[in-house]
This record gives sequence, structure tokens and C-alpha cells, in this order.
Amino acid sequence: MRVSGKVAVVTGAASGIGAALTARFRAEGATVVPVDREPGGDVVGCDVSDAAAVADLVARAIAEHGRIDLFCANAGIATGIGLDDPDDLWHRALEVNVMAHVYAARAVVPHMLARGSGYLLNTASAAGLLTSPGDAPYTASKHAAVGFAEWLAVTYGDRGIRVSVLCPLGVATPMLLGPLQAGSAAARAVAASGEIRTPEQVADAVVAGLAAETFLILPHPEVGTFWAQKASDPDRWLAGVRRLVAG
Repeated sequence: MRVSGKVAVVTGAASGIGAALTARFRAEGATVVPVDREPGGDVVGCDVSDAAAVADLVARAIAEHGRIDLFCANAGIATGIGLDDPDDLWHRALEVNVMAHVYAARAVVPHMLARGSGYLLNTASAAGLLTSPGDAPYTASKHAAVGFAEWLAVTYGDRGIRVSVLCPLGVATPMLLGPLQAGSAAARAVAASGEIRTPEQVADAVVAGLAAETFLILPHPEVGTFWAQKASDPDRWLAGVRRLVAG
């Protein structure tokens, strides 16, 4: 997938990784429809946890541009909670971090199948392969996001639709920097696990990953090492994460 000349939809585009993807895709020569919950400038407003709103977004993008080559389901939220559930954050995390991917695929996959080609990029997190200490809904929803991306790749990979899942570790966005400045133990554990990368570095990794059509896009290569260690000895890995958090 070379993004030059392609039509791409990017959700969560008002800031962070989404804004960096929008800028980088445009620099590569793509036509980008940036989407966020609150519209502003050229950003299209859409609540990605609303199935009807996502279907309307896809229909409008196709009507305006003739097609969608790449859909980046990038919007996501963190909660910072565990078993407690203030303001129904568990359901909100599942809606934004998982169901938004389902709604996007439900809306755009038939269009891509009819064209015989298309690409889905789902932003998950290293937490979807590992864990997120201090944020149970984020951990569970990001694991589900990775699992759903795997299902899409298995189901549609031989029918012209390519799928990648983006799993960064620490990225310099408010989602990490705010808790880090507040002294969050979970945020400190993330920061201690690897280099905090810029959204622009993540966008670079995405462009390279799309070009290679790699399912797992890992802006932090160490995540692959951690994932392999977890698979080879889960008990030792869990003990190591507990020590990291405690330290």
C-alpha cells in the first residue's frame, strides 16, 4: 500500500497520532478525510461509537471522493481505572476502542469488497499485546482490538482487503504525558519500558508498515521482544511487570 494518490479516512485526527497520520499521508500525496468527535477546520465531526454516524461518514466520503482506499480506525481513549467504574467508563472504553473498529469495518468492507481492494489500519496499542498497568478497560479493549484485526485479516485477506494493527508503546501525546506528569505509576512503567516516541515517528512507522503490508506495525521494536517473552514464559513475564510497576 503506497498512500500516494489514495483516499484515506483517519479517525481521532484532531491531535496526537491521528493528526500526525493525516499530515504524513497528505505529504505522501494522499487525499485525507480527517475525522474527530468535534469538527473544526477541515476535520469532519463524527462520534465513532455511533454505528449510524460511522455509516453516514463512510457514505459521505465515498460520495465526495468516489472511493475509500484506506480506513484508519485510530480514535481511542484511556480511563485510568481498574475494577471500579465511574461514569460507566468500562462501556465507553469498549465502545471507542473496540466497537468503533467494528462499525468502521461494517460500513466500509462491503465497499472494498465490491472494488476488490482496500486497506484497514486499526490503532490498538502495545497494551493489546502486553498489558496496561493501572488501566483495566484499556488493557481489555486493546486486546479485543488486536483480536478483531486478526479476525478481519483472516476473513478478508484473500479477498483483496489488507489489514494492519498499530501497536505503539509510549507516545508523546496527552494520553501518556498527562498521567506521567501527575505521577501515575502506570505511566512511569510505560516510560521505563522504552523510548517515548513522537506522533510523527509513529506516522513514519505506519507508512513503512503499510508499504510492507505488515499486519503488526510496531513503532517500538522492543514490543515484539516483550511479546515473545510473554508468550514463552507468561509467569516470568507477569512477575517482571509487577516489579516494573512496583519500582
